[in-house]
Order: sequence, then structure tokens, then C-alpha cells
Amino acid sequence: MFDGATAEPVLGIDPGLSRCGYGVVRRDGHRLVPVAYGVLRTPTDLGLAERLAMLQHDLEELLDDVAPAALAVERILFQVNARTAISVGQASGLALAAAARRGIPVTHYSPNEVKLAVTGYGGAEKAQVQEMVARLCHLDAPPSPPDAADALALAICHLWAAPAERRAADAEGRAGGGGGGGLARAVAAALAREEGSR
Repeated sequence: MFDGATAEPVLGIDPGLSRCGYGVVRRDGHRLVPVAYGVLRTPTDLGLAERLAMLQHDLEELLDDVAPAALAVERILFQVNARTAISVGQASGLALAAAARRGIPVTHYSPNEVKLAVTGYGGAEKAQVQEMVARLCHLDAPPSPPDAADALALAICHLWAAPAERRAADAEGRAGGGGGGGLARAVAAALAREEGSR
């Protein structure tokens, strides 16, 4: 499933102002090791500035406690509810700024890319993602709430995709090709190789 072994954790962030999911995963050879997961919450009865300050403080503490090697954040896509999209963007911005101050590299993944990496199918339902995260991380039950499962899935996606992207880039470089095939293709190739090795 993975190349080599590393103890360096990856922090996945499923951004949100009311509920900001986080999941920390490292790999040990071919095993995924969940380090921590949960949800950072802000009270809805507080003003926006106070809630953002509270979330910023919690994210800063999380990054200092975990000291991740990388941050994987869900890419913000168009949503019907503009208010939700704005609050998700605000929460995402806090995480990005906190990571940048610490020199932690950040990668964005779309929901479909994460689903493809974790389940092998880009249109998977949330319950399927939760179930696969539990299986991959050897958890007794699917992580709850779903925001935490989504954050763990982001971290898994990054751990799984990074070696595939490097191999794809190396192959294109040797072939003299220009332009990348995208993360989805690299992840799909990694999944295909994994299936073939079973």
C-alpha cells in the first residue's frame, strides 16, 4: 500500500466553523496508525470574531501538539448554501495560515479524490468512507462524528497519494512528457497496483 516506512504524522482537516474535523495518521511500514481524531467546536451563540479566535487557538494548539509533517485539507468547492461555504472558507484559512507559520506543507484534496483514495470509488457515500477508514485504521467502529472520519480520510489520502504522485512525476520526467495527469489518476494507479498485489 505504501512505500517505505515513516513515523511522521499527517494531519487531515475537514474545515468548518461549528465543527472542524481533525484526524492524525502516520504509517508504520504497510500499516496505518491513527494517532488522534475528533472535532474542534465553537459555540454558535458567540459572535463570528470570537468563534474564529477560539478555532484559531484550538488549531494552533493542535498543530503544536501533533507537529505534523504535512497538512491535508479538503478543497472548498461550490456549495448551494453560500453561508456555509463562507464559514468553511474562513476555517480553512485559519488552518492554512497556522500551517504556513510553522513551515508545514499543505495539500488540498477534493471530496472525490479522497473518496477514490479511501474506497476506490469517487462517488462513495459518507457511510462507505467511514467504514473504510475504520478498516484501514484498524478501528473497532467507524469514527464518529463524520467530520472526524472525513479528516482521517484526508490524511489517508495524502499518505496514499504522495508516493503515487512522485512515481507518476518521475515516469513523466523520464518520458519527457509535460503536464501532470492529476492526483485522481495517480491515486487510481496506486489502487490498481495494490489490487494486483493481493
